Amino acid sequence: QVQLVESGGGLVQAGGSLRLSCAASGSIDMINVMGWYRQAPGLHRELVATVASGGTINYADASLGRFTISRDNAKNTVYLQMNSLKPEDTAVYYCYADIDDTYRSRNIYWGQGTQVTVSS
Repeated sequence: QVQLVESGGGLVQAGGSLRLSCAASGSIDMINVMGWYRQAPGLHRELVATVASGGTINYADASLGRFTISRDNAKNTVYLQMNSLKPEDTAVYYCYADIDDTYRSRNIYWGQGTQVTVSS
């Protein structure tokens, strides 16, 4: 079993910053990709940013220049530093991980979600 535990969401004023963390634990052999998606009310879940094991990073256009994703492979943890937040960034942010487990099975895992609310 693999678990993803997120932290760092909250309420912030427009222009402020938040840092999200997500730690993976359990029967992990290799984490291929970790990252963040978000879902606002009434909308589909959308990409925020991902980082692969080799360091390749992918940002959504809405994240470019404001958000920074990083990864600590030793801790199986991914971070999302969000600066210059806007009200339209308000959403539930979900941690995502593409993991090879110790049973040689490759699966996608999701965290429980953390609420980010940006007030105007």
